[in-house]
Amino acid sequence: MTTAATLGGMADSSFDIVSKVDKMEADNAVNQAQKEIAQRYDFKGVGASIEWSGEKLLLKASTEERVKAVLDVLEQKFIKRGVSLRSLDSGEPFASGKEFRIEVGLKNGIASDDAKKISKIIRDEAPKSVKSQIQGDELRVQSKSRDDLQATIALLKGKDLDVALQFINFR
Repeated sequence: MTTAATLGGMADSSFDIVSKVDKMEADNAVNQAQKEIAQRYDFKGVGASIEWSGEKLLLKASTEERVKAVLDVLEQKFIKRGVSLRSLDSGEPFASGKEFRIEVGLKNGIASDDAKKISKIIRDEAPKSVKSQIQGDELRVQSKSRDDLQATIALLKGKDLDVALQFINFR
């Protein structure tokens, strides 16, 4: 049995890196955006709407310009609710019958190529004691030094990644 305790060292500390959207905050943002669109004069009579369509949001309006404005309102509400815009996967406006639509997906989980990028940053730039391993759509980061783990979190927060990261289960 070769656990950290039998080797005389202290147990490793660790944390997980995840990318998850708080569904309640997303719902609140959507509800606020729907209210604003219903009340604003510039959205009267243009068929502007936002609704859930399965796991995606469907934005609609009579013109491409108005549907982009609907997206803008939605993004503002997400920012206010503390949901990173990196969690949104907005498509391009497309015509559908007499209206324009934009589909917006919510990104949950870290894609494999993003996970590899994050692992490489940790390997190349984090303190040497820090190790990471990809576990499905999240990463587990371990080190004997809690300070090195804190430094790693700071390092990743300073990077401009395409994915919204949360750091959880710090122990």
